[in-house]
Amino acid sequence: MSNIHEIEGWIDRVQEEIIDPEREIIDPHHHLWHGPEDPPGIKDTYRYLLEDLWRDTSSGHNIKKTVYIDCGQEYYQEGPDAFKPVGETEFVVGIAKEAKKDLSKAQIEGIIGHVDMMLGDSAKEVLEVHIEKGEGLFRGIRHSGGWDADERVKNAHSEPTESIYLEDAFQRGLEQLVKLDLVFDTWHYHNQIKDLTILASELPDLRIVHDHFGGPLGIGPYEGKQEAIFGQWKEDTARLAECPNVYAKLGGLAMPVNGWKWHKRDLPVSSDELVSTHEEYYKHTIEIFGVDRCMFESNFPVDKQSISYHVLWNAFKKMTKSFNEDEKESLFYRTAKEFYSL
Repeated sequence: MSNIHEIEGWIDRVQEEIIDPEREIIDPHHHLWHGPEDPPGIKDTYRYLLEDLWRDTSSGHNIKKTVYIDCGQEYYQEGPDAFKPVGETEFVVGIAKEAKKDLSKAQIEGIIGHVDMMLGDSAKEVLEVHIEKGEGLFRGIRHSGGWDADERVKNAHSEPTESIYLEDAFQRGLEQLVKLDLVFDTWHYHNQIKDLTILASELPDLRIVHDHFGGPLGIGPYEGKQEAIFGQWKEDTARLAECPNVYAKLGGLAMPVNGWKWHKRDLPVSSDELVSTHEEYYKHTIEIFGVDRCMFESNFPVDKQSISYHVLWNAFKKMTKSFNEDEKESLFYRTAKEFYSL
C-alpha cells in the first residue's frame, strides 16, 4: 500500500475503547492544510482543516486546547520574502476564530509560526508583525533544522544548512525571540541533537522545545539501524536534558521517516504495539527531563499515516498507568499550558 489515503476508512480499521476519557488534555502539536483539491484516488482525508481536527479531537479523549505548529501553509504570495510566512499566522487565526463558534470542542489557543532566523537581528521586525497579526495567539517560531547528506532523507521545508543551529546569524535571530518573550520549537534529526545542545547552552534564556524525540531516522542509510541509533540517541538526549531551558515533546515517532513502515500495512498500528515498540523512547525522555519539562503531542495529521488519534492517546495513557495524578497532569496538560502560556 503506497498511500494510506487510497483506502477509504483505512485509519478507522483499528478501534479501541477510550482509556480515562475524562482526563483533560492539551495537544501542543498539530498542523492544518488544505491539500490538493481533487487528486486521483485521494479523498478528503488528505486535507486537514478545522472539521478534520475536530473529528480527531472529538473521537473520545477530552482534548481542551491545541497549539498549531508551522508547516509552510498559506504564505503571502506577494511582498518581501521575509514577511511571507506571516500569512500562515493569519490563516490559523481565522480558523481559531471559527472554532470559537463551538466552545464545546477543542480550541486552538497557540500558534507557532515561522521566521527565517538567518535574518539575524532583523528577524525582530518580522516577529513583531506575527505578534500583531496573531491577535494574542502567536507564541513563537519553528525554524526546522532537519538536514542529512543522503538524498534519500528529505531535508526540512525551511531548507536548512548542515549546521544551522551553530550559525552566528541563526543564533542572533533566536536572541530576538528572547527579547520578545517567544519560544523556539525545533525539528531536526537524531544526528543533530548535539548541535542543539550547544545552541541551548549558548542561549540559556531561550525557551526551547525538542520536538519528536529529535527525529531518530530509519530510512535511507539508517534503515534497519534503530537499535544502534537508539544507544547514541540516549546519550545525546541525556546531555541535552542537562540544559534547563529545553523541554521535550513526546510524540511524532510514527512518521515514515522513522522507518517503522506502519504506513504500508493493511491495518494501522494499535496502542499496544506502539507502546511495545516506542516505550523506551518515552520512558527515557521522561526520566531525564522530568514530567515538568515533558508534554505529549499528537503530531497530527502526519502521524495519522500510521495510527488514529484516539489510539495514539490511548497509548500515551497506557505508558503512564503507573504514574501518580500530579505526574499525569503535567504530561497531558500542565507542562504545555505553562510552556506556551495558554
